[in-house]
Amino acid sequence: MLEVFNPADAADNIRAFLEAGGNVLFVIMITTFVMWALIVERLIYFSTANGNVRKRAINAWDERTDHTSWYAHAIREKLISEVKLTATSNLGLIKVLVAVSPLLGLLGTVTGMVEVFDVMAVTGSSNARLMAGGITKATIPTMAGLVASLSGILAMNILDRQAKKTISSVSDRLAFN
Repeated sequence: MLEVFNPADAADNIRAFLEAGGNVLFVIMITTFVMWALIVERLIYFSTANGNVRKRAINAWDERTDHTSWYAHAIREKLISEVKLTATSNLGLIKVLVAVSPLLGLLGTVTGMVEVFDVMAVTGSSNARLMAGGITKATIPTMAGLVASLSGILAMNILDRQAKKTISSVSDRLAFN
């Protein structure tokens, strides 16, 4: 049981998994790492810096004596826009990576099936053992792309909800007097 936690075995298992899935699986891995790095950055932002950005906008609004003129409305919209810009930073890129992951898995499926058909063309038969490697290369990237996308969708929903909550709370707080 303890050999599961051995770093050398883990590295070997990851290497074997990447080799079994082909080159597309490596691209999916990089895409997933980038996606999760951006997700972690957003989670850190919402747990640390988000409060300061909100306070800065609210303080800037509270320091104003005029809240009713056209210029005050423009200042209010500017402050809300700044909060929105910082709260939604990188969310678009995360959404793109979430959408690209299953497509990369599909690309892995196609390349794996091409390998299966290559084996069939070279050997002239449908030998199951020879085709197994190509079928593995077809299914592993598909699974990896879908898992990456599902995990990203869950995190993206949390981040999107947090951004909307932040923008709404600042918008409500910057009321007209």
